Amino acid sequence: MGQTAWLVSLDGQTLHGRNPFYSIMPEWFLPIGIGIATVATVVASQALISGSFTLINEAMRLNFWPKVGIKYPSDAKGQMYIPSINWLLYFGCVAVVLFFKEAKNMEAAYGLTIILGMIMSSRLLAFFMRIKKYNKAFIYFFIGVYIIVEGAFLIALLEKFPKGGYITLLIAMFLAGIMACWYIAKLIRQRYTDLVPLADHQQKLVDLSTDESLTKYATHLVYMTSANNPKQIESKIIYSILQKRPKRADIYWFLHVDVMDEPYRMDYRVTHIAADDIIRIDFKLGFKVAPRVNVMFRKVVEDLVKNHEVDITSRYESLSKNNIIGDFKFVVLEKFLSYENDLPLFEKLILNAYFFLKRFSLSEAKAFGLDSSSVKIEQFPMIINPPKNLNLHRID
Repeated sequence: MGQTAWLVSLDGQTLHGRNPFYSIMPEWFLPIGIGIATVATVVASQALISGSFTLINEAMRLNFWPKVGIKYPSDAKGQMYIPSINWLLYFGCVAVVLFFKEAKNMEAAYGLTIILGMIMSSRLLAFFMRIKKYNKAFIYFFIGVYIIVEGAFLIALLEKFPKGGYITLLIAMFLAGIMACWYIAKLIRQRYTDLVPLADHQQKLVDLSTDESLTKYATHLVYMTSANNPKQIESKIIYSILQKRPKRADIYWFLHVDVMDEPYRMDYRVTHIAADDIIRIDFKLGFKVAPRVNVMFRKVVEDLVKNHEVDITSRYESLSKNNIIGDFKFVVLEKFLSYENDLPLFEKLILNAYFFLKRFSLSEAKAFGLDSSSVKIEQFPMIINPPKNLNLHRID
């Protein structure tokens, strides 16, 4: 508003390249003003970096972004460092500087970015108020006022679109494209996930656990499952245990992670499916909580032992009499897109893009924070829609 007042006072005059921001300052204050502006730029840059880390972390937890490595420099909540995003910001900044060359050429893109950010913030605030059941009249009044104000700004800035403002939308489309591709691919995979009743295989697992004709694979065998219903399990897990290579274990553990709307929730539920043979644990984690499944699982096991709900002592006679704890083995199933699929063009493009992005993301084991020394990776083909008609004929 101060710059506007200064411009109005010069009505009819030529600026001759003078910058209103610095020109409104008295000459003696100019060095101080430049210093303040520089400090503000550094603060804004740091806010952008920290905000990007937080948003990407939450996007990963909500299945909107590929799993990438996160480092935690301290035990404080929310403090994190994501190297891949830091490099992405670096290359993005360098590319923008090389493209625009001078700060004045960036004004169009910057202005459009600001107003689009304002519109999105207002939209999210209205959504928040609706969730919190604010008075509807107040929500409509809020939306009406901000549509008028921000809509006027947007219309005024649209003429800057061909002058560099399109860069803003290109960057946004690139990031939104990755998020949309990752999320839609997850929906496609979930739609075709083959779940089977665990009760149909429960006795088979119990019998396998006590079958002494087989060499024991592990004392405790742990699988990550995506089945929300404790009474169901993925067919691929049953295949891995019973058929791919029969895996005899004293106790089979199935772990499931639910991402909740609350940011820092950390709860768990234990279901004893078969006494001393099959146990399922459901973790309820907030979207800001790092899924350190290895650490969390160890804490749950300690609580179960303390409550005398499970005995984790090795069942080998020589080890049992010395109270030696049995080993824990995690089996992680990683998928790859099989050639035996006859998919619609859109789904094929989405899944190909998904598996391409997956090459640059963390493995399932690292994404869940599992200790690599106790993890077995098994790959299996992802067959969603096999060809139905094969014109294959036997000849004599």
